[in-house]
Amino acid sequence: MPTGLKPVYISGNRPVHAPSPVVVDDVAGERAARLQLRGQIARLEAELANLFGEAFGHTEVPHRVTAVGAPRVLGLGELERVRDELADRVAEAREALVERSHVETSNRELLRDMLAAPERHKWLKVSRSDVGEPGCGTWHSRPWLGPIGMLMGWWRVKVSSGCPLAGRLAAVDHPAA
Repeated sequence: MPTGLKPVYISGNRPVHAPSPVVVDDVAGERAARLQLRGQIARLEAELANLFGEAFGHTEVPHRVTAVGAPRVLGLGELERVRDELADRVAEAREALVERSHVETSNRELLRDMLAAPERHKWLKVSRSDVGEPGCGTWHSRPWLGPIGMLMGWWRVKVSSGCPLAGRLAAVDHPAA
Protein backbone atom coordinates (compact mmCIF):
# COMPACT_ATOMS: atom_id res chain seq x y z
CA MET A 1 0.00 0.00 0.00
CA PRO A 2 1.39 3.48 -0.83
CA THR A 3 2.57 5.58 2.09
CA GLY A 4 0.28 8.34 3.34
CA LEU A 5 -2.79 6.53 2.04
CA LYS A 6 -5.10 4.37 4.06
CA PRO A 7 -7.79 2.05 2.76
CA VAL A 8 -11.37 3.26 2.90
CA TYR A 9 -14.12 0.75 2.27
CA ILE A 10 -16.96 1.94 0.09
CA SER A 11 -19.92 -0.34 -0.69
CA GLY A 12 -18.73 -2.84 1.87
CA ASN A 13 -16.23 -5.03 0.02
CA ARG A 14 -13.90 -3.02 -2.28
CA PRO A 15 -11.05 -1.13 -0.66
CA VAL A 16 -10.33 2.30 -2.15
CA HIS A 17 -7.20 4.20 -1.18
CA ALA A 18 -7.86 7.78 -0.03
CA PRO A 19 -5.30 10.48 0.79
CA SER A 20 -4.37 11.01 4.40
CA PRO A 21 -6.66 13.25 6.50
CA VAL A 22 -4.12 16.13 6.41
CA VAL A 23 -4.32 16.32 2.62
CA VAL A 24 -8.13 16.11 2.74
CA ASP A 25 -8.21 18.94 5.29
CA ASP A 26 -5.96 21.09 3.06
CA VAL A 27 -8.14 20.43 0.03
CA ALA A 28 -11.30 21.02 2.04
CA GLY A 29 -9.78 24.16 3.55
CA GLU A 30 -8.79 25.49 0.13
CA ARG A 31 -12.23 24.70 -1.23
CA ALA A 32 -13.89 26.47 1.71
CA ALA A 33 -11.58 29.46 1.21
CA ARG A 34 -12.40 29.56 -2.52
CA LEU A 35 -16.14 29.40 -1.79
CA GLN A 36 -15.81 32.17 0.77
CA LEU A 37 -13.79 34.36 -1.61
CA ARG A 38 -16.27 33.77 -4.44
CA GLY A 39 -19.12 34.71 -2.10
CA GLN A 40 -17.31 37.91 -1.10
CA ILE A 41 -16.65 38.74 -4.77
CA ALA A 42 -20.32 38.15 -5.62
CA ARG A 43 -21.45 40.47 -2.79
CA LEU A 44 -18.97 43.15 -3.85
CA GLU A 45 -20.07 42.88 -7.50
CA ALA A 46 -23.73 43.23 -6.46
CA GLU A 47 -22.92 46.23 -4.27
CA LEU A 48 -20.90 47.85 -7.07
CA ALA A 49 -23.79 47.27 -9.49
CA ASN A 50 -26.21 48.90 -7.03
CA LEU A 51 -23.90 51.89 -6.57
CA PHE A 52 -23.51 52.20 -10.34
CA GLY A 53 -27.29 52.13 -10.78
CA GLU A 54 -27.74 54.72 -8.03
CA ALA A 55 -25.16 57.05 -9.59
CA PHE A 56 -26.26 56.56 -13.21
CA GLY A 57 -27.02 59.92 -14.78
CA HIS A 58 -25.70 61.89 -11.81
CA THR A 59 -22.02 61.09 -11.59
CA GLU A 60 -19.50 58.66 -13.02
CA VAL A 61 -18.64 55.70 -10.84
CA PRO A 62 -15.49 53.60 -11.39
CA HIS A 63 -17.04 50.21 -12.04
CA ARG A 64 -14.61 48.31 -14.23
CA VAL A 65 -12.29 45.64 -12.92
CA THR A 66 -9.35 44.48 -15.00
CA ALA A 67 -9.39 40.96 -16.37
CA VAL A 68 -7.22 38.43 -14.59
CA GLY A 69 -6.16 36.74 -17.80
CA ALA A 70 -7.30 33.88 -19.95
CA PRO A 71 -10.34 31.90 -18.78
CA ARG A 72 -9.29 29.43 -16.10
CA VAL A 73 -9.94 28.44 -12.50
CA LEU A 74 -8.36 31.17 -10.39
CA GLY A 75 -6.07 30.37 -7.51
CA LEU A 76 -6.54 31.75 -4.01
CA GLY A 77 -4.07 34.58 -4.59
CA GLU A 78 -5.80 35.64 -7.81
CA LEU A 79 -9.23 35.49 -6.16
CA GLU A 80 -7.93 37.65 -3.32
CA ARG A 81 -6.57 40.16 -5.83
CA VAL A 82 -9.94 40.31 -7.63
CA ARG A 83 -11.72 40.76 -4.29
CA ASP A 84 -9.33 43.54 -3.24
CA GLU A 85 -9.76 45.36 -6.58
CA LEU A 86 -13.54 45.12 -6.24
CA ALA A 87 -13.36 46.43 -2.67
CA ASP A 88 -11.30 49.39 -3.92
CA ARG A 89 -13.84 50.09 -6.67
CA VAL A 90 -16.72 49.93 -4.18
CA ALA A 91 -14.91 52.37 -1.88
CA GLU A 92 -14.23 54.74 -4.80
CA ALA A 93 -17.88 54.50 -5.91
CA ARG A 94 -19.12 55.30 -2.41
CA GLU A 95 -16.74 58.25 -2.24
CA ALA A 96 -17.95 59.57 -5.61
CA LEU A 97 -21.58 59.29 -4.48
CA VAL A 98 -20.88 61.06 -1.18
CA GLU A 99 -19.03 63.83 -3.02
CA ARG A 100 -21.92 64.20 -5.49
CA SER A 101 -24.38 64.29 -2.58
CA HIS A 102 -22.43 67.17 -1.00
CA VAL A 103 -22.43 69.07 -4.31
CA GLU A 104 -26.19 68.57 -4.74
CA THR A 105 -26.84 69.70 -1.16
CA SER A 106 -24.81 72.88 -1.62
CA ASN A 107 -26.59 73.56 -4.94
CA ARG A 108 -29.98 73.14 -3.23
CA GLU A 109 -28.93 75.68 -0.60
CA LEU A 110 -27.75 78.04 -3.36
CA LEU A 111 -31.09 77.62 -5.15
CA ARG A 112 -32.97 78.34 -1.91
CA ASP A 113 -30.92 81.54 -1.46
CA MET A 114 -31.41 82.49 -5.10
CA LEU A 115 -35.19 82.10 -4.81
CA ALA A 116 -35.21 84.23 -1.64
CA ALA A 117 -33.01 87.04 -3.04
CA PRO A 118 -32.49 86.89 -6.83
CA GLU A 119 -30.75 90.28 -6.88
CA ARG A 120 -27.80 88.78 -4.98
CA HIS A 121 -27.35 86.04 -7.60
CA LYS A 122 -27.48 88.00 -10.86
CA TRP A 123 -27.45 85.90 -14.04
CA LEU A 124 -26.95 82.66 -12.11
CA LYS A 125 -28.40 79.50 -13.67
CA VAL A 126 -28.98 76.26 -11.73
CA SER A 127 -30.16 73.16 -13.59
CA ARG A 128 -32.30 70.33 -12.24
CA SER A 129 -29.39 67.90 -12.61
CA ASP A 130 -27.28 70.22 -10.41
CA VAL A 131 -29.69 69.63 -7.52
CA GLY A 132 -30.15 65.91 -8.24
CA GLU A 133 -33.58 66.08 -9.87
CA PRO A 134 -34.46 64.41 -13.18
CA GLY A 135 -35.34 66.46 -16.22
CA CYS A 136 -34.00 69.39 -18.20
CA GLY A 137 -35.37 72.40 -16.32
CA THR A 138 -33.34 75.31 -14.96
CA TRP A 139 -33.72 78.22 -12.56
CA HIS A 140 -32.22 81.43 -13.96
CA SER A 141 -31.86 84.75 -12.12
CA ARG A 142 -32.71 87.47 -14.67
CA PRO A 143 -33.89 91.09 -14.67
CA TRP A 144 -37.69 91.53 -14.68
CA LEU A 145 -38.04 93.82 -17.72
CA GLY A 146 -34.72 93.30 -19.50
CA PRO A 147 -32.40 96.34 -19.48
CA ILE A 148 -34.93 98.52 -17.61
CA GLY A 149 -35.25 95.93 -14.84
CA MET A 150 -31.50 95.56 -14.73
CA LEU A 151 -31.07 99.32 -14.23
CA MET A 152 -33.88 99.48 -11.67
CA GLY A 153 -32.67 96.41 -9.76
CA TRP A 154 -35.77 94.31 -10.47
CA TRP A 155 -34.55 90.71 -10.51
CA ARG A 156 -36.51 87.49 -10.59
CA VAL A 157 -35.90 83.79 -10.92
CA LYS A 158 -37.30 82.37 -14.12
CA VAL A 159 -38.04 78.64 -14.14
CA SER A 160 -37.67 76.94 -17.51
CA SER A 161 -40.34 74.52 -18.63
CA GLY A 162 -37.91 71.66 -19.15
CA CYS A 163 -36.91 69.60 -22.15
CA PRO A 164 -37.94 70.65 -25.67
CA LEU A 165 -40.67 68.59 -27.26
CA ALA A 166 -39.60 66.07 -29.86
CA GLY A 167 -42.57 66.96 -32.07
CA ARG A 168 -41.48 70.57 -32.41
CA LEU A 169 -37.96 69.50 -33.37
CA ALA A 170 -39.28 67.13 -35.99
CA ALA A 171 -41.38 69.92 -37.50
CA VAL A 172 -38.33 72.15 -37.77
CA ASP A 173 -36.30 69.40 -39.48
CA HIS A 174 -38.96 68.92 -42.21
CA PRO A 175 -40.34 72.29 -43.37
CA ALA A 176 -43.66 72.31 -45.20
CA ALA A 177 -43.36 72.43 -49.01
